[in-house]
Amino acid sequence: MDNKTVIKGIRCPVARAVEVIGDKWASLILRDLFMQGPRRFQDFADSLQGISPNVLSSRIKKLLELDVIKTQQYSVHPPRNEYALSEKGEDLGDVIAGLRDWGIKHTRDE
Repeated sequence: MDNKTVIKGIRCPVARAVEVIGDKWASLILRDLFMQGPRRFQDFADSLQGISPNVLSSRIKKLLELDVIKTQQYSVHPPRNEYALSEKGEDLGDVIAGLRDWGIKHTRDE
């Protein structure tokens, strides 16, 4: 079975990858998951300064639909979920690390 995400109308593999993770907030959600492991919605809201709840919700939903992240239950009563990297998401480790390394080398904080 082919486990690839279908991105219609985009032939270039780089462009397809950017379509999945190229958004600022999606990349930062992935950063948090790589750095801190499974996170809850509020953890992301606290970490991602400036993101509205609606935007956070939509980015999480997109990453879930694309199977880059997954949910796992951390409480049965009441039922509560947290987000973790899927196998596809874990494959982005080198990409996120590369972005971090590039940022350290070529950008600076004011």
